[in-house]
Amino acid sequence: MYRRVCGCCGPLRPRYKRLVDNIFPEDPKDGLSKSDMEKLTFYAVSAPEKLDRIGAYLAERLSRDVLRHRYGNVVIAMEALDQLLMACHSQSIKPFVESFLHMVAKLLESGEPDLQVLGTNSFVKFANIEEATPSYHRRYDFFVSQFSAMCHSTHQDPETRTRIRVAGIKGLQGVVRKTVNDELQAIIWEPQHMDKLIPSMLFNMQESEDLDRTPSVAGQDGEENPAALAESCFRELLGRAAYGNMNNAVRPVLVHLDNHQLWDPNEFAVSCFRIIMYSIQAQHSHHVIQQVLNHLDTNNKNTPRVRAGIVQVLLETVAIAAKGSVGPTVLEVFNTLLKHLRMSVDFELGEDSRRNSSTSASSGRGKESEERIVQNAIIQTIGTAVSLLPVSLLPVSLLPVSLLSVSLLSVSLLPVSLLPISLLSVSLLFVTSGFKSKSMAAALPPPFLDPLFSISLMEDSELRQLVFEILHNIIDRHDNRAKLRGIRIIPNVAALKIKREKISKQDVAFMKKHGQQLYRHIYLGCKEEDNVHKNFELLFTTLAILTIELANEEVVIDLIRLSIALQDMVLANEENMPMLIRCGIMALVAAYLNFLSQMIANPPFCQLVSKVIELRSMEAAFLLPEHIFRDKCPLPESLDQEDRLLYFQTADMAECLAGPGYNAERLSIPYVPQVTDLDRLSRRKSFVDTISLQVDIVSNSLPDKLAEEITFETLKKAIDTTGLEEQEREKRRQVMEKFQKAPFEEIAAHCESKANMLHDRLAQIFELTIRPPPSPSGVVSISSGHTQHQSVPVYEMKFPDLCVY
Repeated sequence: MYRRVCGCCGPLRPRYKRLVDNIFPEDPKDGLSKSDMEKLTFYAVSAPEKLDRIGAYLAERLSRDVLRHRYGNVVIAMEALDQLLMACHSQSIKPFVESFLHMVAKLLESGEPDLQVLGTNSFVKFANIEEATPSYHRRYDFFVSQFSAMCHSTHQDPETRTRIRVAGIKGLQGVVRKTVNDELQAIIWEPQHMDKLIPSMLFNMQESEDLDRTPSVAGQDGEENPAALAESCFRELLGRAAYGNMNNAVRPVLVHLDNHQLWDPNEFAVSCFRIIMYSIQAQHSHHVIQQVLNHLDTNNKNTPRVRAGIVQVLLETVAIAAKGSVGPTVLEVFNTLLKHLRMSVDFELGEDSRRNSSTSASSGRGKESEERIVQNAIIQTIGTAVSLLPVSLLPVSLLPVSLLSVSLLSVSLLPVSLLPISLLSVSLLFVTSGFKSKSMAAALPPPFLDPLFSISLMEDSELRQLVFEILHNIIDRHDNRAKLRGIRIIPNVAALKIKREKISKQDVAFMKKHGQQLYRHIYLGCKEEDNVHKNFELLFTTLAILTIELANEEVVIDLIRLSIALQDMVLANEENMPMLIRCGIMALVAAYLNFLSQMIANPPFCQLVSKVIELRSMEAAFLLPEHIFRDKCPLPESLDQEDRLLYFQTADMAECLAGPGYNAERLSIPYVPQVTDLDRLSRRKSFVDTISLQVDIVSNSLPDKLAEEITFETLKKAIDTTGLEEQEREKRRQVMEKFQKAPFEEIAAHCESKANMLHDRLAQIFELTIRPPPSPSGVVSISSGHTQHQSVPVYEMKFPDLCVY
């Protein structure tokens, strides 16, 4: 009864209640009473122990006003709470904060957009307050859930929907600011919260185009774009992520892209990961790359376009991360991408087989093109990662194992017809461009050179062009390629100001070991029937760069022999090459010998070459590069071998080179290219099935013993190896046919006989190994079962082969 009397009589009520009641005017439209608010603030600052009671009473009034829909009083109450929060920073503020958060939660639960926006604005103001001491018991689970729900608002009115979403994003931003720097609130980084925070931001960033056209008002901040605000919050969250929280922050992004099917098209996915990579700390980049790689493994059986979208995202992340320091992550990227490249080719092979067995060819072509999209994306990613590495700091001799073999082994092991040509253009051209090496042996080791040359023999002109471009990147150490661009008769080579150095001993040794391999692939590359103008340009540049970088007196003679062999091949025309190719080879020989004669500065040789070129310009212009590679150049029906003046004669060149330095006698030995096992790997149709032997015997350079060993019998055995291979293939075919068609009893008997033979041999081996060998106190068994010792000399003991070490 006394409490009721006190409640009715104002002077008998507690002072803090009277002060709180006084801030509410009779008409809510008049707003908060400033003078009464100053009194309440002064009282709260003077008596901080009353803060919890003030907050509880304000919360009680606000709850009642919300239920009665007195929204004017609700606004006044929240404004008073905001001012009290800004004014009071004592230890006693914590109980008051609990009441404040309780009131904010009431507003967010109300369902009224105005109240939700009001509560969010108050929470944001509270989030910007730095508390002196952390809170041990405060949790923000409800606010994360409620603000995330507001970010996904589906209100019918677009303006109201935008206001609610903006408020939700601001609320999440407030939660992030309030929790990420508080060690006691590390729970915010747990998956159950990240799975709500991250998708809410991405959802608003995703709908940026629609929301950009409908700007809205959120609280008192004017026009705001939810997408821009969500991106800002997203960047802030990632920027505050620590080492152990990175995976929990990136995983929801991948899940969101999966759930909303945003990998195809993947513009939004690329944009998201670009934001991630530029927002996080540089040392955490490998975490993001690892997450994307794992996601690619998870989706290894998804549609080709989805896989291509993930690989393109990986390309963006690698391109950004490689500018910093990613460590061994790059090699892991290569391994994973190679695995998926093989899988893509396997999928394409499967589609081809199904297409061949079905009637729908159009669908098969569609699948093939989609798999090619995946392959191109993988190759481009490999090339980008390699290009951004500090290649100048890595010896190329190590690259075949780690990097370069990625492309070379893929070409040699996978079906070449299914691999895009950009495999070499992106990967190897990137890694070799800008590379400088003092030693060719280090720049072109056999693990790199052999498979590269095997690719140069493939029946694809573009592939051959790429191989020579890669060689130019490595061999051209003084950047002379630009001066040599275009196959032509250069009138004055000295005007090009070519840079060169004296060939080192290491390069001399390299040419002695691999020179014939280089000449051979140039020779074979000239005779391909699908050669175009660019192929001949690259061949000319290759010969010129070899002359500049690696040519000593011996190499010069070899290059001249190679040129003469090309000319003789064209004149003999045993392979019935097209006239355009024959004239192109003649033009290549003329252009190169003109360049070589001026490089070695031999006046008689220069005069000889100039005389042949001048005569060709008057009588056979189609044998010069300026004419044959011109459109609609008239071609002759045949080449006149009798007109010796139009061609370069070996005897004349030997006479010009006779003298100190050059072994002109070697010019009389015809050059014949050697054939190796790489031809069989290259799947060429011509020249592979035949075997040629180059017998280059010089009496001054080879001992007599080696010359005598090359006999008719040795040559016959070398030629007969093809017959042995055919016999081996026929034997294997017969065995397979026997196991496919023979009766089961016959096969079982055959296998049993082999098994018995194996058991007998094993028994013999076991008997030899188990039976102890004789020793100096040798043991001999007698019939009575007793043993008799007899000494055996060590030198007479015979041990089984398996016991001899």
